[in-house]
Amino acid sequence: MSARDRLTDGLYGAGWATVKKLPEPAAVRLGRTVADVAWKRRGTGVRRLEGNYARVVPGASPERLAALSRAGMRSYLRYWMESFRLPAWSTERINGGFAPKDLHHLTDGMDAGKGVILALPHLANWDLAGAWVTTKLGIPFTTVAERLKPETLYDRFVAYREGLGMEVLPHSGGTAFGTLARRLRDGGLVCLVADRDLSASGVEVDFFGETARMPAGPALLAQQTGALLLPVTLWYDDSPVMQGRVHPPVEVPASGTRAEKTSVMTQALADAFATGIADHPEDWHMLQRLWLKDLDPAKAPGSPGAADGQGTP
Repeated sequence: MSARDRLTDGLYGAGWATVKKLPEPAAVRLGRTVADVAWKRRGTGVRRLEGNYARVVPGASPERLAALSRAGMRSYLRYWMESFRLPAWSTERINGGFAPKDLHHLTDGMDAGKGVILALPHLANWDLAGAWVTTKLGIPFTTVAERLKPETLYDRFVAYREGLGMEVLPHSGGTAFGTLARRLRDGGLVCLVADRDLSASGVEVDFFGETARMPAGPALLAQQTGALLLPVTLWYDDSPVMQGRVHPPVEVPASGTRAEKTSVMTQALADAFATGIADHPEDWHMLQRLWLKDLDPAKAPGSPGAADGQGTP
């Protein structure tokens, strides 16, 4: 393991070991302080966050984007402070920490016994939402995690999420899809963060007026297993309780090829995500490149032939 990898692993380890012992007000203050320091440094992540917000809030002034990125970094550090502390939260604290709307879409789907897929963007704290599902609702579920470097850091995240009641599969390796399909056919629940394609072979969607790629997995699983596909969006308000909404099911089109159906369904997911992100842009923790114009330099603004316009564990 390189010195950098040891440092990265050590910092995360210190976070879980130390932050979870802090009183909640102290953890909140620490998160806000770290967020403000990072925002003032204007590193790559902050600049990328502002670039992404420029798509979400078209026509925003530089001052508006700066204010959004500051709020976005505070939201992002709230996610980390909560995540470091979640293993130490009581059952009562987890049960009272999330207040989703339209939960009947999930509970009715589980009662039907055909399996349910929850698809979320990187909004607010998806780990807290997952812990709430396993604790408050008593529903275990399976998810997929991006393989991180160093391997010890990936192991930390797997152990952390498994400690919250989740079954965690590695994104790489080629076996995750089959396992997810089996869980759904058995009437189980699968939760997937699905607004950023990690394979470079995802489905192209229109997202805030420009082309992005999102993973095909949720739509393909729904088609192959008959499971219900539900978009979910999350956000913070001024209270300690995270808010959320379970959106109506994404239907499988009655006609078309598998690829055509997948395209239509993934676009429907993107549209639901966009609704939640537009309402609460500061809670969208997308500090990576997402749109094709950013991923492909040949398509970047100002490049020959370019059209007009502008990683998370």
